[in-house]
Amino acid sequence: MRSVIIAPSVLTADFGRLSEAAAAVYAAGAEWLHLDIMDGVFVPNISFGPEMVRALRAATPALLDVHLMIHNPDAYLAGFAQAGADRISVHVESGPHVHRTLTTIRDLGKKCGIVLNPSTHQDSIAYLLDYVDLVLVMSVNPGFGGQKIIPAMLEKVQRVRDMVDGRPVEIEVDGGVTTQNAASIVEAGATVLVAGSAVFNGGPAAYAQNIAALKRCRQLS
Repeated sequence: MRSVIIAPSVLTADFGRLSEAAAAVYAAGAEWLHLDIMDGVFVPNISFGPEMVRALRAATPALLDVHLMIHNPDAYLAGFAQAGADRISVHVESGPHVHRTLTTIRDLGKKCGIVLNPSTHQDSIAYLLDYVDLVLVMSVNPGFGGQKIIPAMLEKVQRVRDMVDGRPVEIEVDGGVTTQNAASIVEAGATVLVAGSAVFNGGPAAYAQNIAALKRCRQLS
């Protein structure tokens, strides 16, 4: 038995004390740290680049789960790999040759993931499932934290779970995860929950309690 993996999204943390927050959530029980990389082109917001990843790598031994919400991700893969990313995920919508992108991530010595926007049909990644370590289902439209989950995405998670069909592939859900809906998300098939406000609300003193509450939503076999 293992608990669902909680991956706090640093997009919701205090950017002025990001290294401290990264160290604190790891100490509070978060094995992964989710890093949303946004370029203001692929999504309507800008976050940070490889140097911030490098700083967080120095601050925590947590698995760094880098989610590239950017145009032309191929140009930046080596930079994020060298900065210390453990996993690099790219959107199936971000370019015409995503299989090549995933192969490049593997060649850089990193695990790779494929991401689906809410409006993208899950069949678009069917041919990629033997090449990835993770499928990330966006349960909100990407670009901003603090959004409410799109309920129809629970059915999409179920369909992705059926497509994965026993492969050693994590199913990650990002967007609107709370203690109120986490059990339903995990029941649908998620093995990794990206959580921003649900982890960081209340400050460092609340991190352990918040993470434990999310993990209690269901035990996975």
